[in-house]
Amino acid sequence: MLVIRRDLVEAIVEHARRDHPDEACGVIAGPAADRPERFVPMLNAARSPTFYEFESGDLLRLYREMDANDEVPAVIYHSHTATEAYPSRTDVSYAGEPESHYVLVSTREPDTHEFRSYRIVDGEVTEEPVTIVESYESSPGE
Repeated sequence: MLVIRRDLVEAIVEHARRDHPDEACGVIAGPAADRPERFVPMLNAARSPTFYEFESGDLLRLYREMDANDEVPAVIYHSHTATEAYPSRTDVSYAGEPESHYVLVSTREPDTHEFRSYRIVDGEVTEEPVTIVESYESSPGE
């Protein structure tokens, strides 16, 4: 299950709307896969309505930042501009972070959006429930 703060969901949707008709993409880094914290919108180097790819230099910088901050890519997100929020074969083939949540947002309808999350491990796609919260509850000792 993906538990994610409302402000992060809103930031993803806003990014997807802003980049429409091209696909938007980015990462939410966090101290663990179950704790998305830091919103990192990325540039879709493909600048395409049907495909996304992270710019390699930006991705390298992001992974160095996450390593320095003891973070992981908790959420990897992108938008679909004309289809449902379900991973394409290309999306599945590029999914290389088995611990990450893969979020897709469909912006095909101008007044609504579809927000869904998946785990993608060894080419197998499993949809997971999404719980949107106002804030993460602190655990003892935090």
